[in-house]
Amino acid sequence: MAKVITTEELKKKIDAKENFYLIDARGENGFKAMHIPGAKNVPNTPDFLDKFEKEVGAPKDAEIIIYCGSAACMASVEAAQTLEKAGYTNVVHHKDGVAGWQLVGYEFSIS
Repeated sequence: MAKVITTEELKKKIDAKENFYLIDARGENGFKAMHIPGAKNVPNTPDFLDKFEKEVGAPKDAEIIIYCGSAACMASVEAAQTLEKAGYTNVVHHKDGVAGWQLVGYEFSIS
């Protein structure tokens, strides 16, 4: 199972401009409405892995932080498991998702 990162830890990584891939596993409409700054939208659909490899192109050992709507949302858990099964070795789960980000009052991006 993927490591877990807190909302505060993720915010520190973003502010420090650390090198990682931030993936929003929600659908396109949710992503467009609001997402964590710097995130790329790769919805957790049956073709998630293909889309991830084509659109993100992260090396297998890169840090990949993945999230969805909230701790109750399973899309990011499933997407993280898909990446790990495909050989990605540094997958991190932000379990609180956009709900946790919003709860502490951090700003969102809109597209």
